[in-house]
Amino acid sequence: MTGVTLNGAIKRYGEVQVIHGIDLQVEDGEFCVFVGPSGCGKSTLLRMIAGLEETTQGQISIGSRDVTNADPSERGVAMVFQTYALYPHMTVAENMGFGLRMNGVPKPEIAKKVKAASDILKLDDYLNRKPANLSGGQRQRVAIGRAIVRGPEVFLFDEPLSNLDAELRVEMRVEIARLHKEIGATMIYVTHDQVEAMTLADKIVVLRAGLIEQVGAPLELYRDPDNKFVAGFIGSPAMNFLNGVVKGKGVDVPALGRSITTETQLPPEGTAVTVGIRPEHIDVQTGTGNLNAELSEALGGVSYLHLVTATGERIIAEERGDDRAREGDTVDISFEPRRVMLFDGETELRIR
Repeated sequence: MTGVTLNGAIKRYGEVQVIHGIDLQVEDGEFCVFVGPSGCGKSTLLRMIAGLEETTQGQISIGSRDVTNADPSERGVAMVFQTYALYPHMTVAENMGFGLRMNGVPKPEIAKKVKAASDILKLDDYLNRKPANLSGGQRQRVAIGRAIVRGPEVFLFDEPLSNLDAELRVEMRVEIARLHKEIGATMIYVTHDQVEAMTLADKIVVLRAGLIEQVGAPLELYRDPDNKFVAGFIGSPAMNFLNGVVKGKGVDVPALGRSITTETQLPPEGTAVTVGIRPEHIDVQTGTGNLNAELSEALGGVSYLHLVTATGERIIAEERGDDRAREGDTVDISFEPRRVMLFDGETELRIR
């Protein structure tokens, strides 16, 4: 197995540039997740690594090999797509071994590799079935097995779970995490679902409009985002953002009708800032305040209280325990100064 390096990778379609000089190092054996909103370039970047999209400028290396202009078959990668792309007339075993058969690999070796992949993915009971007789999760495991038997240096996953229902998505996330630990391969995984990114990744690459916003471990991005975009994208429910202005030793927040304090070193007085606070860091006090509880999402052990401020800004607060606010209640909120993040009102960069 080996790592992947991108140096100044650019992709243009005619005069339209969609990937803007990406520099990235994916280490040997690392599970790296590309995450971002639709249209940010994450799938395009993955396809450039696979060789399915031409790299307009820059360099892509796999291990010590420059594969920028190499054919996909020569790159030592295997790709698992959103659609399973299985042959309906072939059995599971035939689908998994098809690529090897096309390359002239002897039948005994194909059978051995298919059996090894089947053992890893727990597909032994389904090897003689056709895809039509499998569930969505089983079909996706077959598609992953087809990639495993090729023995690639790098596995590439392009939103492989997006066609599955919620329960199967959780099950397959566990399967993919277990697979990575078991075979120790370098894996690059594309998703728009930040929960998938947080639960699977060793390293997350947050993309927006063809640019990298931040790279880091999941909890690093969660606890220490570089800008408002990353802070709002990583974490579920998303971070709350309120408009504020630096005043004296605090920040005046019209939505709350008061000034708040923070441990962040404040910029000059009068500077417009955005105040960020995560739902789980908010304490709710009922029977007081000027915030209207518009909706309470009761999920059992936790509730998410949707609040509307006097200025029309919205806040989500997490509640636990037995004493929780209800829809229609008037409440107030508080939070520790160390939990408050500040972002520049113009650049949206984190103020540290």
